[in-house]
Amino acid sequence: MTICATEDTMAPAGPLAGRLTIAADGSYAARLARHDDAAGSWFPERWTLSGPEPYAVPLQGTQPEEPDSALLPLTDGRVLILRRVADRFAASLLYPAGPGTGELLLGAVAAPRLTLLPPAPGGTLAYALAPEADHTMLWLVHGGANGPAPVTRIPGRCTGGVWLDRSGRLLALDRELDGRTKTVVVDPERGGETGLLLQITEESNDRLLLADPDSGLLLVHSDAPGHGRLGWGVLGSSLPVRFPECLRPANGTATPFAVQPGQMLAPESCAVAFRMAGPNGTWLGVWRPSGRRLRQYPAPEGWLPGTGLWTADGDLLLPYATEAEPCGVARLALGVEPVERVRAVEPVEPVRPGEAGRPMGPMGPVRQVAPTWTAGRTGRARPVAPEGPVAPVAPPAEPSRPAEPAAPEEAVKPEGAVQPDEASPSGTGARDGAPNGAEIVPDTADADNRSTASAQPQAMDAEPAHIPGHPQTCRPVPLQEAPLAARQTRWSVISGPVRISGGGCAAG
Repeated sequence: MTICATEDTMAPAGPLAGRLTIAADGSYAARLARHDDAAGSWFPERWTLSGPEPYAVPLQGTQPEEPDSALLPLTDGRVLILRRVADRFAASLLYPAGPGTGELLLGAVAAPRLTLLPPAPGGTLAYALAPEADHTMLWLVHGGANGPAPVTRIPGRCTGGVWLDRSGRLLALDRELDGRTKTVVVDPERGGETGLLLQITEESNDRLLLADPDSGLLLVHSDAPGHGRLGWGVLGSSLPVRFPECLRPANGTATPFAVQPGQMLAPESCAVAFRMAGPNGTWLGVWRPSGRRLRQYPAPEGWLPGTGLWTADGDLLLPYATEAEPCGVARLALGVEPVERVRAVEPVEPVRPGEAGRPMGPMGPVRQVAPTWTAGRTGRARPVAPEGPVAPVAPPAEPSRPAEPAAPEEAVKPEGAVQPDEASPSGTGARDGAPNGAEIVPDTADADNRSTASAQPQAMDAEPAHIPGHPQTCRPVPLQEAPLAARQTRWSVISGPVRISGGGCAAG
């Protein structure tokens, strides 16, 4: 399962009530639920997803919670809660304790704003961002020796948060600095060492929305094509980021929230789940890079929008809550996207000689007679036309020695090689009906079309001087000298290279 920063986590601070956060391994989840009393107060609720059936356990304390309290489930079953208390944030761990709820105070962070990051790989650590006017502090809220501790100070204002590996060493953040937003990578275990990760162009605003550590698939949002578009790339690849047209639906907006895990080195086959939102409500979208289309499905009743996880088999689990079933998970079995069937090309029966045109009569052996030459006014030899009708030639006698084998046919030139007519700058060698003027059309007067036809017409007044019977083969044009209409890569409506670099990741 992949936990990503959705559009809600990048929005300004607001009520967090009702949002469901899933643990790193998908075993637990937590959200703020509402009482059925008249006041409608809020209380923490932990969901167990690893059992045969999901169930919820209330973790309410002695007083109601504020709707802006943030929750983060851990893989050991405890839930981290972040409460605003005056000018600071208090962090505590909640867990079931008999009929009640146990609470362990971790400490407090003095900051005007503190945002929890998605669950770290491993499920035992918790990080948070505290943005200031010109910098952002990265805090380790849970997992340290002495409570919450600062990790590093990052110049600029950071938002988002996506984990790029399974060990928790690569954290991607969207940093706004000098009026531009770029994605940087931070190593929390090396003192917060920071490096540039995503930059499509120097003038574009590039954000990372989703990443899968197994396949390296990246979902980005950038205005490099001229306006905000969703695109995808591969971590560590030299290929450019692509912006599919299907990820820009006309009937709403698409926000990725989960990607299929376990697709090692196969990013094109990873399924990505999208939250679709429009005037008609919220529904579900599923897309694969290899499918090149966004498949849309109705969402289950009571679905908690923007939450879900994939299984390695390709099933999408969507948590929902209704009055009849306050804790449920809908399973959408998608499997592998069907591929359109291509109709096989039927074999073409070869045309036999004599089927087309008039019927052919019996043919006997023909002996070719050499022409007789004489001198004309110009001093050059020319053939003498026979006078009167020509008597039929008797068939030759049976040879006493075995006939010599026929010469082998000329090998077909590989496709893509430059023909002599193509090498001509003027293109005078092009013939009607031949593509690009590169085909040599056999002469219709030749009885045997297996050899190359003569470049000169058959009827002429004099013998050509110093001209060979076949055209000379010209030197092929090297690739670097051949004219290219468009040398730039077709990857989007914007032409230009894409650089994914920095942060210990291979440049691409």
